[in-house]
Amino acid sequence: MSTLTGIILASLFGGTLSIAVAALFAMSARAEWVPMLVSYAIGALLGAAFLEILPHAFELTKSIENTAATILFGILMFFVLEKLVLWRHCHVDHCEAHVPAHDHGHDHGRSGLMIMVGDTFHNFVDGIIIAAAFLADFQIGVVTALAIIAHEIPQEVGDFLILLHSGYSKKQAFLLNLLSSLATVVGGVLAYFMLQSMHEWIPFFLAIAAASMIYVAVADLIPGLHKRPELLVTLQQALLIGLGIGSIWLTKALLGGHA
Repeated sequence: MSTLTGIILASLFGGTLSIAVAALFAMSARAEWVPMLVSYAIGALLGAAFLEILPHAFELTKSIENTAATILFGILMFFVLEKLVLWRHCHVDHCEAHVPAHDHGHDHGRSGLMIMVGDTFHNFVDGIIIAAAFLADFQIGVVTALAIIAHEIPQEVGDFLILLHSGYSKKQAFLLNLLSSLATVVGGVLAYFMLQSMHEWIPFFLAIAAASMIYVAVADLIPGLHKRPELLVTLQQALLIGLGIGSIWLTKALLGGHA
């Protein structure tokens, strides 16, 4: 098997397998579970951003200051993007977007759109990482692909829950995640041909992906949790956020930090 074939198969299989496993869990969840499980999604997003993606970005970058500035730029960019989505709703849906999201049980797709943009960046970078590993050694490439699959599953579960929370159907959530996963193949193939020129861009893509996850968790999802200030509910939310963070940490620890 050629190196390019290995990269394509690993990227395609890695994306579809993680999506399938995440869908199996997320689509079996009852509707009344979704608001509660959003807390887990917040933890998974923050865990992936701070424990997995940003350490990679700072490790690979030549300038921590520039990478930090890219994160800041990414948060501002997603703020503007969300404003544009709100503006569209205001003109198309008669300012329906000005009604609080919790009043309708979802947020008109805003956080879902944010997370899909960021997840596509992340998957693209995963493809670059897989290609780099295969070019170094075929066996390392296979191990790296398996590590990425394991690392992606808890994050993809969070993505599914966010899309459901945003008002998408289960079928739409599955198709959007599947489409986003194809960015892994694109990143892998492009990296195979242009790895040297693209290597310096990896921290940039990582920083943007982390910014999207941080923005969605902090700006879109956490405020909704404050609608339930009861002590028991708050403890439950904190526990589930911790569980989401812990799942990323545990996956990283079990794989020796390779994902």
